[in-house]
Amino acid sequence: MERLGNALGTLAFTWATVVLLGGYASELHSDEDFMFATILIFLEAARMFSRDKNRLDYRLFFNTRGAFRPLGWSGLIIIACFCGILEIIWKKYLITSMMILMSLILVGLVRLLSEVSPRVWNQMRYAASVWSPLVAIILLAPSISEHKSMIKWAVFSVLLVAVLVATISNPRFTRISKLVGSVLGRKQEFWRNVIINVCMIAALGMLVYMLKDYKRYTMITIEVCALVIVSFGNLQIPAAVVRVILALIGLIPHDTNEPAYDESLVGQKNIKASLGIFYGMVLGQGTLYAMACVFEFFSFIPRRSLVRSGGFKGQWGMKSVNMYYAYASEKCMQGGVLAPKKINLSTFAMDSVNSDSSKNQFAGIRMMHNFLQSQPTKAQLLSKLATSTKTMARIIRMLDWTSPKDTAIRLYAAKVTAELANNLRAGTIPGTMQLVSALLDADRRLERGNPLLDTDDEHERRQDPVLNTEDSREVSDNQFQTQGQLRDTDILLETESRSTQEVGMNKQNSCVLRCWQHISEFWSIPKEQLRTDHDLLPALAMSIIESLAGVDQDNCVEISKAADLIPKIIRFTICRSDTMNTKAQQEILLKSSLKVLQRLTSIGGEPGITLRYKISKHPFLLSNLSGILGDDKSSQISRKLVAGILRNIAVDEKTRQEIGRFQTIITKLMQAFLYSEGTISTNDDHLSRKVAGQALAMLTIQSAQNCLVILKEPWFMKELKILIHDKRYIYVAASLLRNLCLHARSELRESDLKELSHTLREVLERILDADGAELEILIGLSSQICKVIPEDFTRELDAGQIKQRFAKRLVDTLKANMKPSAHSPGIRRVILEQVIHMMEYNSCYADCFNTFGMTDALSMVEQTPSKAENYRLFLGDEGFMEYSMPLSDLVARAKELMGFEF
Repeated sequence: MERLGNALGTLAFTWATVVLLGGYASELHSDEDFMFATILIFLEAARMFSRDKNRLDYRLFFNTRGAFRPLGWSGLIIIACFCGILEIIWKKYLITSMMILMSLILVGLVRLLSEVSPRVWNQMRYAASVWSPLVAIILLAPSISEHKSMIKWAVFSVLLVAVLVATISNPRFTRISKLVGSVLGRKQEFWRNVIINVCMIAALGMLVYMLKDYKRYTMITIEVCALVIVSFGNLQIPAAVVRVILALIGLIPHDTNEPAYDESLVGQKNIKASLGIFYGMVLGQGTLYAMACVFEFFSFIPRRSLVRSGGFKGQWGMKSVNMYYAYASEKCMQGGVLAPKKINLSTFAMDSVNSDSSKNQFAGIRMMHNFLQSQPTKAQLLSKLATSTKTMARIIRMLDWTSPKDTAIRLYAAKVTAELANNLRAGTIPGTMQLVSALLDADRRLERGNPLLDTDDEHERRQDPVLNTEDSREVSDNQFQTQGQLRDTDILLETESRSTQEVGMNKQNSCVLRCWQHISEFWSIPKEQLRTDHDLLPALAMSIIESLAGVDQDNCVEISKAADLIPKIIRFTICRSDTMNTKAQQEILLKSSLKVLQRLTSIGGEPGITLRYKISKHPFLLSNLSGILGDDKSSQISRKLVAGILRNIAVDEKTRQEIGRFQTIITKLMQAFLYSEGTISTNDDHLSRKVAGQALAMLTIQSAQNCLVILKEPWFMKELKILIHDKRYIYVAASLLRNLCLHARSELRESDLKELSHTLREVLERILDADGAELEILIGLSSQICKVIPEDFTRELDAGQIKQRFAKRLVDTLKANMKPSAHSPGIRRVILEQVIHMMEYNSCYADCFNTFGMTDALSMVEQTPSKAENYRLFLGDEGFMEYSMPLSDLVARAKELMGFEF
C-alpha cells in the first residue's frame, strides 16, 4: 500500500508541476486550488527528496512503519507532566487555543526526538526516568491546595506514596530494590510499571475532576489530543490526513466568491478535469497511507506468529523478527511496485552477517544457527551459502573476533561453522584452519614457564593482571549479557504462565479458559535455551575439525598443514589446571579431543600418514591415554575413544612398540575386552568392548613383545575362547588369537593349546559360510592352529566329515580372488599358508586339493601378482604392515608340496 501510495504521489507531483502549475498557473483559483496544489506539491517534494537523499528524514516524517508507537509508561508520564504544568499556568494566565496547540506540538516533537537522535533521547530519558513520575504527582499539589476537600488530599497522598515507593524501588537504588525484590520476587519490575501506569492515569483523571464547566471538557480534549500526538511515531498519519482533507475540499462542489469555471471554454474545461485527476490521485495516496498505517499497527500479530512458527526463542527472537520486518519493509520500498524482491529470512540473515552493524551481525548469525537446527530451513540456507563465498568468508572471519563486545558473535559463528563444516571446503577460504585453531586457545591462561628459558619481560607479561584477566572478563561479560537477557525472558514467561494457571484453577472447563489458553499460547514467546557446558569455543573448534576431516582429502591436507593444531588438541586429553573451566566442562573438552583424535587417526592416504605421525610423536599422548584408561572415574565413552585412537596409531610398527611399554594400556584393554560389567545391554557397551579388542588385535600384529605381555595372564586364552563363540566378537577374537599363535607360539602353555583346540570346530564351521575380510581372518586363524596343533586340526576335519568341503572351499575362494581388494588384501596369502601347513603335516592332502583344481589355481595366482598383497591392511590407498615373505615364495612352496617339478 505504501509503495502504491508513493507511486500515486510521484504521479500527482508530476501532474501538478507539469500540467497544473506549468500550464494553468494563472487561471487557478488563488484561494483554493493554487494554494492546495502548492501545499501538496511541497509536501510530496519533501517526501520524494527525503526518500532519495536522506533516509533519516524520511523515517521521521513519511515512513509508514512506525507511524504508530506504543504509548508506554513514558508516554503517560509525559502527558501527565504536561497537563499538570498546563493546569497551573491556566489558573494564573489566560491561555489561547493557539498556545495550547503549540504546546501539544511541542509534546509531539519531544516524543519524536527519540527518532531523530536516540542517543540524546536515551540520555535525557535516563535522567528523567527515575523522578519524572514523582514530579507528575507533585504537580497536582497546587491545584489541590485551592480545594479544602479531604478526599482529594487523601487520594493525592495515596498516589504520592505509591509513586514514591515505585521510584525508590528502581534497580538503580540497589539496597531498596533488593528489599522490595525479597517481597515481590521476580515480579518486581512488572508491578512497578503497573503502579506507575495506574497512578499516571489517576493523575490525569484528577486534573479533569478538579476543573469546572468548559475547562473540564477542554482538558479532556487536550488530554485526548496529547494521547494521539504522543502515539504518533512520525508525521505520516497527519500528512495523510492533510492529503485527504485537501483533496476532498477540492473535489466536493461548494459555493465561493471566486468566479466559476466556464465549461464552455475548452481551456477552463481542461483545468477542471486536470484538477479532478490531481485531487483524485492525492485522495487515493492519502487513503492508501492511512490504510497502510492501520495495517502496520496490527503487524505485531504476524510478527509474533513468525516468532513461534520460525522456531525463534526468547527476546532475541522477537528482536530478530522485528529487524527482519524492517528489512523486508525497506526492500519492498526499493524499485518499482511490481519488481520482485528477495526478502526471505535466509537472505535477511546473510545480509545481516555481511553488514557493518554488530547488532545486525549478531541477529544474522543467531538466525543462521536457528535455521541449521531444522532440516528444511537448513537445506535452504545451505543452498544459498553454496553460492555466497562472501558470506562464508565473513562467518569464518568472525571466529577471529576476540574483542569482548564480539564474544557472543564469535560463539555463534563457531556454532554455525560447526553445523556447516560437513559441507565446507577449507581450502576455498584462506586461513580457515588457522582461525579454527585459534579457538582452541579461547579458555587458556598463560602457562608458567621455565625459569631457565624465560626472560624478565616474559615473566612480567605473565604476571600482568590486565593480560591475565582479559579473557576472563570477555567470558564473564558475555555470560552476564546472556544471563540478563534470559532472566528478562524468564520473568515475562513466568508471569504469563502463572496467570494462565490462576485462570485455569478458577475456570477449569469454561470456554473462556480455552480461549485464554489459545491467546496465551499464541502470545507467549518460546523460552530461550540456557547456554550449556557444550557451548565452549575449544569444543566447537574440535567439532569443526572432526566434521572437516570427514568431507574429503583436501580438508585433511589443510588440517595436517595447520601449525600447532595437533598439540593444542592433545592438550585437552588431560584435565588441566590452567583453564577457567569447571570439572564438567573439562570432561566435555576431554571427550571432544578424543573424538577428533580418533577421527584424524582413522584418515587414509598420505594426509592420514602425516596426521598419525604428528599425533603419535607427541611426548605426552601415550601417557595421557594411559592415564585415562587407568582412571576408574573415566567414562566408558572416553575409554572407547582412547581404544580407538590406540587401534588407529598402532598401524605403525614403531608406535606399536612404544605403546607396548605402557603396561597399563595393554592390561586395561584386556580387561575391557574380556570382561564386561554386568550384561552388555546397550550398543555403546558392545562397541566399547569391540573397539578394545580391535586395539589389542592391532597391537599384537608383528609384535612378539606385546603378545608375550598378553600371555602373562594365564586366564586370557580361556576367556578368549568364550568370545570366539560370540558372533559379535568372533572376528576380533580370531585375529587376536592368530597373532598370539604366530608370534608367541613357543610361550603357549598346555592349557592354552587345549583352549585353542576347543575353538577349532567353531572356526571351521564359520569358514564354510563366511566371505570377504571375515573369511580372511578365520582362515588366517585356522592356518595357525593347523601349524600349532596339527593333530587336533586333522582330527576335527575327519570327525566333522568336512575335509572335502573344506578343501573345496579353499580352492574355490582362491580362484574367486584373483584380483585382491583393499578390503581383504591378504586372502590369497592366508589360503596358501593354510594349504602349505596342511600338506606339510600330511602329504595326502595334496591329492585332495588336486581333486578340486588346486594346480590350476596356483598357476593363476602365479600369473596375477599384486603389490597390494604385500600389506596386511589398507587405509585409503595406503598399505600398512608389510609382510616379510613375498607371495611368490608361498606359491613356490605350495607347488613343491603338490609335487611340481621345477
